[in-house]
Amino acid sequence: MNGYMEHVKERRIVIATGGAIGPWAAEELQAEDVLVGADRGALFLVRSGLKPALSLGDFDSVTAEELEEIRRSSVQLDVCDPVDKDWTDTELAFRWALARKPREIVLLGALGTRFDHTLANVHLLLNAHEAGVACRLVDTYNEVRLAGSGVTTVRRGRFSNVSLLPLSPEVTGITLNGFQYPLHDARLRIGQSLGVSNVLLGEEGTVQVETGWLLVIQSVD
Repeated sequence: MNGYMEHVKERRIVIATGGAIGPWAAEELQAEDVLVGADRGALFLVRSGLKPALSLGDFDSVTAEELEEIRRSSVQLDVCDPVDKDWTDTELAFRWALARKPREIVLLGALGTRFDHTLANVHLLLNAHEAGVACRLVDTYNEVRLAGSGVTTVRRGRFSNVSLLPLSPEVTGITLNGFQYPLHDARLRIGQSLGVSNVLLGEEGTVQVETGWLLVIQSVD
C-alpha cells in the first residue's frame, strides 16, 4: 500500500460513488490517478478492469458475491457497520482522500437520484476548498465545483451550459470574462436565478469572486 500511494500529493484521487456512472467516466480518468470505490462505486471500478487503492463503505448495495469480487480486486478493503457510522460512504471516501492532500479530488456519480445525498456531496466542496484541495463532482450531465475569493478558470469540455449559484447567503464582486452574458462586480444572493444558464464564448472563461462561495455548475441537456 505504501508504494502504491507514493507522491499522492502530486496526484489526483478519483472516487467512484454508488450513483449513476456511465461510459463517460473513462474520459475522466488519468493514468496516475489513485482510485477509490465507495460502496457500489467499487464494483464499477473492478468491473471496468481497474484496481482501487481503497474500496470502502457498508456495501449494503452489493451482494456477498459482488463484495468478494471487490475484495479480490482492491488493494485495500474497509467494510464498516451500516448503522454505527456518522458519515455516508461517499463522505468516508472523501475524508480519506482529503487527509492525503492530493492535487485534486474528483467524485464520479455523486449527483444522483437522492437529493439529500446530492446536496450533502455538494457541501463537501466547501470542506475541500477550505483545505486548499481542488475538488469536482462529475456525472453524466453535470460538473460542479466551488469558486471562492479569487479567479476560477472554467473550460468547456463536454458541458455547454454554465450556471452560477451562491452557496453562501451572498456572493459579491462577481466578474465574468469569456461568457455570453458578462457580469462586472455583481452581487448574488441565495434565491436569485440571475446566474443560471450562461454560455462560454470560447473554450474557456474566468469567474472572479471577491467574497462568498459560488457554485460553478456546468451542464448539458
